[in-house]
Amino acid sequence: MSASPRIAVIGLGYVGLPLAVHLARHFDIVGFDVDAGRVAELLAGKDRTGEIDSPDLNATSMTITDDESGIDGADVFIVTVPTPVDDNNQPDLGAVRAASETVSRHIAKGAIVVYESTVYPGVTEEECGPILARGSGLVCGEDFFLGYSPERINPGDREHTVDRITKIVAGQTPAVTDQLAEIYGALNGGDIYRARDIKTAEAAKVIENAQRDINIAFVNEVAMILNGMGLDVLDVLEAANTKWNFLPFMPGLVGGHCIGVDPYYLAHAAQKTGMHPEVVLAGRHINDAMGAYIANQIHDTMDREGGRVLVLGLTFKENVPDLRNSRVVDIIARLQELGHDVDVHDPQASPAEAKTHFGVDLMTSLDAATGYDAVVGAVKHREYDALDASDLEGLIGAGGLVADIKGIWRDITLADSTRRWQL
Repeated sequence: MSASPRIAVIGLGYVGLPLAVHLARHFDIVGFDVDAGRVAELLAGKDRTGEIDSPDLNATSMTITDDESGIDGADVFIVTVPTPVDDNNQPDLGAVRAASETVSRHIAKGAIVVYESTVYPGVTEEECGPILARGSGLVCGEDFFLGYSPERINPGDREHTVDRITKIVAGQTPAVTDQLAEIYGALNGGDIYRARDIKTAEAAKVIENAQRDINIAFVNEVAMILNGMGLDVLDVLEAANTKWNFLPFMPGLVGGHCIGVDPYYLAHAAQKTGMHPEVVLAGRHINDAMGAYIANQIHDTMDREGGRVLVLGLTFKENVPDLRNSRVVDIIARLQELGHDVDVHDPQASPAEAKTHFGVDLMTSLDAATGYDAVVGAVKHREYDALDASDLEGLIGAGGLVADIKGIWRDITLADSTRRWQL
């Protein structure tokens, strides 16, 4: 392989686009996505995910295309497509398999195919390798080689960007590992960890988010216990956090494309070996049930049937437009089951995506919003963080409820007639 390899990044979403833009500062990059609308948007200098600003996107030297012939003959292919779960919480490898088939039509001898998508141990070599071999007619491990470097970026996080984090790399051979270390090291100053092998790298990724999921599940269960005792969980956590080794996790909804998904990949891998992963699945059970629990608490505090409820926030986390696996919909669905009329507002989310994915019609503005029986702070967007007492009291009627899931308004003093509930 040449000292300056041509690299194709397959998938230009939250992971692939930032990676491709940063790599393009050092290498000849082609970014490929099957979504023609996404490609047209990027060529126009617009990134709907908000990960790359327009000036950086317009200035990039990489080629952006939805024509797969553009990736023909690349030296390195980096696959960054989603790996969700299906309706039964089983791994859905459809996008990874499809991307592998696409790449197989364009690899030549000596090429390296690297996967960044989160998978359970064995997928790269046992699932993707054979697909690449069949489609190309080449021999895996002789004519072309596999690698794995798990994505670790966090949507909306401008501190831990791809050029500022440690990258794990693993190749099918030591030489491939060295090549990947050089490529990824060029964009992050050489902050590279060489994993023992590809399966080790896959396992490292899948347990990272499972660990966070379990820790959040513990705090969520604590919140439920303390609520039953009439205690404020945030007050308790604030006190506990004064101990030097207390882990600062916060209660709440767990959604998104990683923390709410990756534990199921780990559980699937465990079950393939005949083991039942009790702790991992217990954490998932607690976190998946939080939306209904919160809705039930709001309903009981409202102490009325058929109320009008305004939910503020729909995305899976604050200050991002990402709706993937948002668990706010669980709150909405349960409140509707309990007989309430629910309106939803989110200034960050795409109204079209909210309608397509969840059947939710987002309010276009809060200007005329008033007279609600309850206002639910579901996502700590900056717009909601800026609301004061008069704003909140203007949204609700006399004796209305302010339900604060994220502690957005815990330091705001409201009128004595206004009821409050906080997770």
